[in-house]
Amino acid sequence: MKSMRLIPAFLLALAIASCGYRFQADPGSRFADPSLRVDLRPFANASVVPDAGAFLAGQLREEFRRAGFRGVYERMGADYLVEGVVKEIREDVISHGSDDLALEHRLTLVVNVRVAQAVQGRLLWKEEGMVEAASYFAGADFQYTESNRRAAIEEVCKRMARRISQTVRVIL
Repeated sequence: MKSMRLIPAFLLALAIASCGYRFQADPGSRFADPSLRVDLRPFANASVVPDAGAFLAGQLREEFRRAGFRGVYERMGADYLVEGVVKEIREDVISHGSDDLALEHRLTLVVNVRVAQAVQGRLLWKEEGMVEAASYFAGADFQYTESNRRAAIEEVCKRMARRISQTVRVIL
């Protein structure tokens, strides 16, 4: 009877392993090497949202750690340079109420990113115009609307950081 209880757990573990899902970077990957040094400063911010570049870079560092990065972030002696620009954070009204007031907004983040070898300056990856978007609800209460707006900014930055992290993990 005890072995019957272990069968579902074994099948679940087998299914997770067979689909390619990983909890962290491969042990042999350069991304997981503790001696790896990455220069990842706050992204430049050309948007109207204060500290958007710094917030995105912070989310990217967090996403790197989640993905198995074991190196250090330092400018001097860095092996790789990860830099970017928050080009724009745009907000559009996507629905109105019967009173013609905005009910829902779509917040769109546009980012340029570049990864290069620090010493040789060899460009490894560059992408311009990466876009992530999230919707948020608005109301008559300013605090409600602003709270939802901040949550949308956080969400698009997390999504963007995840996309960038996945690509960086592959190229390193």
